[in-house]
Amino acid sequence: MEPVTQPSRHAQDEAAAAWRSRFVSLFDRAPVALAISDAHGLILGANPAFASAWQLQPGKLEGRRLLDLLTPTNDRQLRRLDEALRSRRRSRYPVEVTWQVRGTARQGQVTVEPVSDPQDDVPRLLVSLTEETDAGRPEPPQDAAGGLSPQEARILPLVAAGASGSAIAREVGLTVDGVNYHVTRLCRRLGVPNRPALIARAYVLGLLEPAAWPPRAAPAGPERP
Repeated sequence: MEPVTQPSRHAQDEAAAAWRSRFVSLFDRAPVALAISDAHGLILGANPAFASAWQLQPGKLEGRRLLDLLTPTNDRQLRRLDEALRSRRRSRYPVEVTWQVRGTARQGQVTVEPVSDPQDDVPRLLVSLTEETDAGRPEPPQDAAGGLSPQEARILPLVAAGASGSAIAREVGLTVDGVNYHVTRLCRRLGVPNRPALIARAYVLGLLEPAAWPPRAAPAGPERP
């Protein structure tokens, strides 16, 4: 029997870096609003869907505390979470919250899940945010609710898959400037500043199939011209 060869430390580091890169890519593109914090609620990272709840870029939330952004409204749920963190129990803990966005009150629920980090004895917190749609959330622009044009329905899934402007242009038969025009127009219609936020908003509005990979445009009502 041949001896089992253990991978070198360099190979292990390369594999870990590759998996970390894949995780970051999936984290950024996830339609669910997600953030990662330390055990004290200091935000270490947030994806575009999470940041869009405050109409901010993800980087603007890093280094801020969850309790500075969110106000828990259920003391019993908060005590249960605090006890779980102190005893290092692993489960998912929902907490009802409210927050403010440019003077508008919104409410929803965060689900906090302690997760282990092999490089740290102290667990990190994976936080997902769900907003209640009847709690002061602005209605989507009428254009956004009206669905996608045939060209937009081809471009948006490619954007969500991470294709470059030149790759999208080859796929749909446009110039790069033509692709950028459609993407910019979609960003304006959906009220978002960039492509990651556009992807997150498109999933929230149901313009992309939530369970499909590669991304696919959702069946819509009447097509736009």
